[in-house]
Amino acid sequence: MAYDEDLANRVRELVADIEVTEKRMFGGLTFLINGNMSVTVSRKGGLMLRCAPDASEELRSRRHAGPIEMRGRVMDGWVWVELEGLRTKRQLEPWVARAVAYTQSLPPKG
Repeated sequence: MAYDEDLANRVRELVADIEVTEKRMFGGLTFLINGNMSVTVSRKGGLMLRCAPDASEELRSRRHAGPIEMRGRVMDGWVWVELEGLRTKRQLEPWVARAVAYTQSLPPKG
């Protein structure tokens, strides 16, 4: 299954005022800031979002959110948000804003 083009367009609208690069990764579409992954529109129908590692647990406890696991290990600094929790701009915008703000605080990747 391809990523949700409508959701990708909604994310594009929210990041239109900043310099981002789009790259197909993990079967989805990733938005990078200064070479750092920030938001990924997943082929599974939700978003992978970057966050401060110390905020991971609290964010994952929110409705429609959860952990991201890679090779059986929960990845701190990342949060999964189900499509159900992203239906409206009011739902989507705070998640994207948080991911963008954190990613902008990281040093650029070479």
